[in-house]
Amino acid sequence: MNNTTIRSDWTRREIENIYNLPLLDLVFDAQGGYRRHFGAPEVQLCQLLSIKTGGCPEDCAYCPQSAHYSTAVKREDLMSVSEVKGIAEQARADGVERFCMGAAWREVKDGEEFDRVLEMVRAVAATGMEVCCTLGMLTESQAQQLAEAGLTAYNHNLDTSPEYYGEIISTRNYADRLKTLGAVRSAGISVCSGGIIGMGESDGDRIGLLHQLATLSPHPESVPINMLVRVEGTPLEDAETIDPLVLVRMIATARLLMPASRVRLSAGRRSLTREAAALCFMAGANSIFVGEKLLTTPNPDRDDDYALLGSLGLKRERRESKASPISTAAVTADISSPILKLGD
Repeated sequence: MNNTTIRSDWTRREIENIYNLPLLDLVFDAQGGYRRHFGAPEVQLCQLLSIKTGGCPEDCAYCPQSAHYSTAVKREDLMSVSEVKGIAEQARADGVERFCMGAAWREVKDGEEFDRVLEMVRAVAATGMEVCCTLGMLTESQAQQLAEAGLTAYNHNLDTSPEYYGEIISTRNYADRLKTLGAVRSAGISVCSGGIIGMGESDGDRIGLLHQLATLSPHPESVPINMLVRVEGTPLEDAETIDPLVLVRMIATARLLMPASRVRLSAGRRSLTREAAALCFMAGANSIFVGEKLLTTPNPDRDDDYALLGSLGLKRERRESKASPISTAAVTADISSPILKLGD
């Protein structure tokens, strides 16, 4: 595929045809598409912090923070602004370019806690990093307040296809999620929305998820692709392990459908070999989350991530190049440096 046109009128049949290409052909096309829109490969480092943990009233079958399930996750109240500011400043010093904050809420409620989140957004924005939040459903008014505080992006995943969604979540519907994305877009905040594979869904459901994302206009600027992290106590604790090549296929298809979007290699990376992770980057992934945890689930060691990126010759994205497609040379830093002073 050599077409560089960005489209939002994809049909499921078209997406199915792309998804089912021979894997090496699919990855080859995706890498070419990436380079046409972004130039030389580089990777944005993100960090995700759980600012309010556990006790969520939603019943998402994959989530250890749901109050419906008995897991090892302990409920923790909303963090203080000073705590978050300190963690964010350390992340910036470690080379992180996008700092994300997640709260285990069904929806944002006006009041003291939301006001505190707004202060957190201001504090993180002051570091120079991109700022992302995932707080559940929110209104247009709340989205506007977040925008005014300096929020760069809002994450609200679609998770899976509309047809399979009811098998995973019953406490809200697909339309609720799309409504929140609309509120985010109306406020001028960039959209971060993707999904999870390995929850028992079919290839048709994966295609359906990609169809939903790729027919949003404009496309989400950020598309995280997650592999299920099975957690004891959740309904999906015994879900069948998914072939990592399915993850590669999802990333490559997403890259071709949404060529100017940042495709994020997200949860589940600890189950990947170095070779599988390399294929994900070849397929067009250009962001990872670093740090000890992704909300409450373990993440690869930061030094191991730096070593992998260095061995692949991948450079990290600097704030100057941001997340938009580039036509001129972006400022990059060599992540393979043994000193690893990535905040310079």
